[in-house]
Amino acid sequence: MKLSMYLSLSTLLLATPLAAHAAPTKWNLDQSHTDIGFKVRHLMVTNVKGQFNKFTGTLDFDDKDITKSKVSIEIDAASLDTNEAKRDEHLKSADFFDVAKFPKLTFVSTAVKKAAPGKLLVTGNLTIHGVTKSVTLDVNAPDRAIKDPWGNTKRGFEATTKIKREDFGLTWNKALEAGGVLVGSEVEISIEAEFGLEAPKKSS
Repeated sequence: MKLSMYLSLSTLLLATPLAAHAAPTKWNLDQSHTDIGFKVRHLMVTNVKGQFNKFTGTLDFDDKDITKSKVSIEIDAASLDTNEAKRDEHLKSADFFDVAKFPKLTFVSTAVKKAAPGKLLVTGNLTIHGVTKSVTLDVNAPDRAIKDPWGNTKRGFEATTKIKREDFGLTWNKALEAGGVLVGSEVEISIEAEFGLEAPKKSS
């Protein structure tokens, strides 16, 4: 009897930490409420802004320990849009993104760190033009998820980073007579992302 009670108590104590720590929840990027944009210096006097219109993404969010969360995003390079058809055609060509050869841009997180309340540093592998480099996103995150009027649970994030386009093999440029170059080196990336909670799969 005592042995049976001991085994039952031991089993309960071992199981409790596992039950208290729920598995990370799965979230999917909402393309209709997400913006992935960039801007780069043009003629050394102004900025050209653009965005990508087609992408997918997933988030494994750990409410108990946010540093264990993971995010992955895949972007259709051909969906690039700077609101100028000729410029877009050039950017999609072999001079820049070469979308025929490198149709996807991807970001896969490798580490998440708390920077301050509501602030995260998300480091990951960014692949552009077939070149992969480690970059860190500065991320603003809300304190909690909310439900929309239709009962869907949503969570939003804002992220920014800067990269050197030459680091990813995007080296095309033209020198200016007055000095300087046509296209700047530094690219500012901004992401306003909304994720929807994936409904749990029903067991058969």
